[in-house]
Amino acid sequence: MNESVKSNHIMKMNLPTPFPVGDVNVYLIKNDTLTLVDAGPKTEEAWEAFQFQLKEFGYTLNDIDQIIITHHHPDHVGLLDFFQAEIPILGHAYNKPWLEKNREFMNRMHLFFERLFASFGVSSNFIPTLQRVNNSLDYSCTRHLDQFLLHGDKISGLHQWEVLETPGHAQSHIVLYEKNTGILLGGDLLLKQISPNPLLEPPMISEHTNRPKPQLQLNQSISRLLDLPLSLVYPGHGENIMNAHELITYRLNQQHKRAEQVRDFISKKPVTAFEICQNLFPTIYYKQLMLTMSETVGQLDYLEEIGQIRVDDTNERHLYYTT
Repeated sequence: MNESVKSNHIMKMNLPTPFPVGDVNVYLIKNDTLTLVDAGPKTEEAWEAFQFQLKEFGYTLNDIDQIIITHHHPDHVGLLDFFQAEIPILGHAYNKPWLEKNREFMNRMHLFFERLFASFGVSSNFIPTLQRVNNSLDYSCTRHLDQFLLHGDKISGLHQWEVLETPGHAQSHIVLYEKNTGILLGGDLLLKQISPNPLLEPPMISEHTNRPKPQLQLNQSISRLLDLPLSLVYPGHGENIMNAHELITYRLNQQHKRAEQVRDFISKKPVTAFEICQNLFPTIYYKQLMLTMSETVGQLDYLEEIGQIRVDDTNERHLYYTT
């Protein structure tokens, strides 16, 4: 069996994914209800692995009372399509257009990224590579949320657990915190071996014109965890995390050091975000444009926030200067 650990009332399963991040962790919580947290990608391999591990824990599909999703990324939601329509699915409202594959939202997203990447100085030759965002949705689902979850919410059947909104890696991201044990079901908020990507996304409300700044959101989300007693974090990928506060401090320090490298590059001459991306990721930027640009823009947003750089947005291609 793959890594499947039972800790009191929480059962961990890991499922294969077609993505570079590797296996994804999903969880069963046995309380007044049997709750599944996250579902895995929409592949037959993941579905077979899920059913096998579910059976090893002594349950069947009919035993699952509800499903909570931490965020909308395909490796966490794709298998929702394999579950019966009657099973309640809970998550943040921002999951809705992604899970439903809302056409108006998808069209707006494509236009948003074309304009945004043009302002970052990305050559129009690279715009077709943004189609890969669509390709990953092949492993997602087409489902509806039955209940929206907000910060501070309590969930039926999980009387000891509280919902915390933690945007950054995704605008839809939430975690579940059990105060009496200090256990956090953390999705992709905090991972032991890697730092989650602060992924660029369009504004989730069409009337909003300002884009989200996911690196700043991610920093704020993990910093808030420093105020919580945390005994154990069950992450969306990789090993469980015992020393969460130490890891958070390390992640914040490493991100600051990365930003300082970006500032040093900008200090030589005014540059576009795309030029910085090419410098940071010279061998992979053209293969993983969304990931590398998200990382790059995250550092720029951070530097601008702390007053280390400024942006000239008077022309179509925005230029960054040191202050």
